[in-house]
Amino acid sequence: MAKDDYHVIVYKILLYLYAVLKRKIVFDKISFDAVLSKANVSEEYLMDVIRMMQDEGLIRGACFTKVWGNEYVMASDITEITITPAGIAYLEENTMMKKVGSVLKEMPGMVSSLINIVNP
Repeated sequence: MAKDDYHVIVYKILLYLYAVLKRKIVFDKISFDAVLSKANVSEEYLMDVIRMMQDEGLIRGACFTKVWGNEYVMASDITEITITPAGIAYLEENTMMKKVGSVLKEMPGMVSSLINIVNP
């Protein structure tokens, strides 16, 4: 699974937001970017993924403005995004999310630490 795979990005975002909701961590843009391996994900692609996640009801709080063509920019602060009950269920029950989680749990780093914090 590539670091910029849609399902990997969705899993990391939902996991991070769930840890914030459970008050295990405080939202920090630097650590959020680190969890996403933002160096491997273009800003445009990330915005598309976040917009799709909101359209699916997995998250809320993101506000987008269409700037040209099919390009959108986030008009709200990234720290305003929260996970929804549907996002929690998707994270815990979706087969692909379970597969991504099991792969990422075996990799050392911040994501595996978050997995252990959220699902002790």
